[in-house]
Amino acid sequence: MHTLIFSSQTYDRDSFLAAKLPAELKLHFQPARLTVETAALADKHPVVCAFINDDLSAPVLERLAAGGTKLIALRSAGYNHVDLPTAQKLGISVVRVPAYSPHAVAEHAVALILALNRHLHRAYNRTREGDFSLHGLTGFDLVGKTVGVVGTGQIGATFAKIMAGFGCKLLAYDPYPNPQVQALGAEYVSLPQLLAQAQIISLHCPLTEQTRHLINEASLATLQTGAMLINTGRGALVDTPALIESLKSGQLGYLGLDVYEEEALLFFEDRSDLPLQDDVLARLLTFPNVIITAHQAFLTQEALGAIAQTTLDNIAAWANGAAQNLVVG
Repeated sequence: MHTLIFSSQTYDRDSFLAAKLPAELKLHFQPARLTVETAALADKHPVVCAFINDDLSAPVLERLAAGGTKLIALRSAGYNHVDLPTAQKLGISVVRVPAYSPHAVAEHAVALILALNRHLHRAYNRTREGDFSLHGLTGFDLVGKTVGVVGTGQIGATFAKIMAGFGCKLLAYDPYPNPQVQALGAEYVSLPQLLAQAQIISLHCPLTEQTRHLINEASLATLQTGAMLINTGRGALVDTPALIESLKSGQLGYLGLDVYEEEALLFFEDRSDLPLQDDVLARLLTFPNVIITAHQAFLTQEALGAIAQTTLDNIAAWANGAAQNLVVG
């Protein structure tokens, strides 16, 4: 069972080779991103393993099907980048990793909060240059602050638990309230109420047609002046250009992003010797109260190991006629 792993990095190779590999699986690692142009590389590979920024639109799926691909094994929980109706029409099954380490993403969101609040990125650069002054580095105590958690699945619930440990008041928004989050003392409210009352807002919901650009010009205008926004979910949860005006006005006081709507052609590659062509991202990077990381929240040893093992188990189960973690359109 030959499997081609697109968008594979060194850490992917290490985690997959360290996992329990079924004897019938043969792994082939391809650093190129899956696109219409690279889909031919998968010819005669019945299984293609794809990541979040791989292109799984109709033209790509049609090319994969023509080459003999029968299974798309996503090494991610999200599947909004897959044209599921086309996959079903072509007879291509799609499986995913529904959960790996919720702690990895939740802890990264907290790291962004702490770094922004205490200006760690600015202090680090300053002291390296011999500047030991403290002006502009004043933060605030987290205890007693109101934190809004948008999406309270496994990651959101883990994040809420950590923030409860800081002594924060929790507000939550999710169509399906989580008893574990309620047990922490969180109050479920409407999204407008959460945005208006929370001093820190963290996004942990999936990307759907209903949540696309959940944070936009209108919703940003309802935030408390100086509020903090954290997004470790999906880039398109936020209308990114609207952030710039909100940052300029001071309505948005802090911004931490690990995802970006137009990240597919940027993230996971070293582009330091090239001009940044994305004007919106370039503008965001000029703000001192913004931290952007390149979709690394999942990047822990534990999460990588769980992703690799679940992906391999998914492929083996499908090959044995007992598919698990199927994505149904």
